[in-house]
Amino acid sequence: MPILNRAAELQAEVSEWRRHLHANPEILYDVENTAAFVAEKLNEFGVDEIVTGVGRTGVVGVIKGRGESSRSIGLRADMDALPIEEISGKPWASKIAGRMHACGHDGHTAMLLGAAKYLAETRNFNGRIIVIFQPAEEGGAGALAMVQDGLMERFGIEEVYGMHNMPGQPVGTFSIRKGGIMAAPDKFFITVKGRGGHAAEPHNTVDPITIGAQIVTNLQLIAARNANPLRSVVVSVTRFNAGTTHNIIPEEASLTGTVRSLDETVRDLAEKRIHEIAHGLAAANGAEAEVVYERACPVTVNHPEETEHAARAAMDVAGKDKVNTDVDPSMAGEDFAFMLQSRPGAYIMIGHGDTPGLHNPAYDFNDEVLAYGISYWVRLAEQRLTD
Repeated sequence: MPILNRAAELQAEVSEWRRHLHANPEILYDVENTAAFVAEKLNEFGVDEIVTGVGRTGVVGVIKGRGESSRSIGLRADMDALPIEEISGKPWASKIAGRMHACGHDGHTAMLLGAAKYLAETRNFNGRIIVIFQPAEEGGAGALAMVQDGLMERFGIEEVYGMHNMPGQPVGTFSIRKGGIMAAPDKFFITVKGRGGHAAEPHNTVDPITIGAQIVTNLQLIAARNANPLRSVVVSVTRFNAGTTHNIIPEEASLTGTVRSLDETVRDLAEKRIHEIAHGLAAANGAEAEVVYERACPVTVNHPEETEHAARAAMDVAGKDKVNTDVDPSMAGEDFAFMLQSRPGAYIMIGHGDTPGLHNPAYDFNDEVLAYGISYWVRLAEQRLTD
């Protein structure tokens, strides 16, 4: 089964929806207009039940099949944009300064809407398809908010699936893997408290800058010497702030960074070592350190059986040779991980072609991808809810 003929027919209409969403981006949970647009379309399609306000501003639609089965699977798309100034130059570029769809959530939403329209027309399945439109993926844990709001229990979801576009991967291809496919993206904040003074008299100070520099260097040993080399971890210091002028040694220095891991054991190790390194080096130099470690979403872990279901659907659409079932994991984070902790499921990547990368101000979702995404969702839904 290649691209559905109906999906190809829908592409122009779905592209219009996508470009409307792209021109009107909304951030985190403040997606009221996007959510209203989604709910309006679902109502036009004849979706059986539409619930708004799930997880604050999420939208859920229920599409019933022709049979009597109560089995339900969830298909999820994210709706929110990013606080980035767009430079794509497209006619449908963002109308709102400082906001843009730089991660393709406009495309994700449009593809799931296209699939919902098709599934509501045909209903060629036995059970219920739950289409999930999520707010606040970009750092707001919108997936967790929807789960905590009873998403899975309220709609009887037994399996849940997600999809993301991937620039650099050819259009018409898919990639997936069992186990960890995206990392846990944690943050840390370190404040080194020394004793300030005149730069000409360093012996009368406790210099937080030199101590902070030692901390930066030693944090790299977490990956190089502490973690099992077969278990990936990234520790990056991305900001180092200290001082106000050339002749003053400051009282404090602050460091900020991120930890990315694909394993909870390694995640625990990294957090522990950051505390030990910062406190130890500060104490050894007569200073103090404060460490705040913030855990974001967990590792996005694909369940084995559901990964096979997702790969099979992708192969039916694109062909076996166009589906990589052992793709390298990404060290980026994804809050769909919370849904996969709540129910078995899988997260798949869909090829986006040779385009600017995600979170790039020149990015624009490639509308050539739409028919592939719609076809994937439909095929997956029909496969999982066969008689």
